[in-house]
Amino acid sequence: MSAALNATSTREARHLLITGKVQGVGYRWNMLHQATQLGITGWVRNRHEGSVEALVCGGDEPIAALIAWARQGPPGAQVSHVHVERAMVTDDIGERFIQQPTV
Repeated sequence: MSAALNATSTREARHLLITGKVQGVGYRWNMLHQATQLGITGWVRNRHEGSVEALVCGGDEPIAALIAWARQGPPGAQVSHVHVERAMVTDDIGERFIQQPTV
């Protein structure tokens, strides 16, 4: 088994939908910083209806740490709920964490 395939098989992915006062408070930028610090790949974006959506990929502990951070958010955020679903680890997740355009 190649190292790349082995690394992919040990990674988990989660889809997050964060609601509350999470836009206009630096939520995406701060999540990007937190994810990068934790070695998590994926993306974060605003949604037109006011939520923030993210796809995160990494080890169980780093993902748990990012989800815990997401429930608090940056200063100024008022997180109402973080909906978490298991997601598929795919090659298009990428090798770093990025901000995507609003949808």
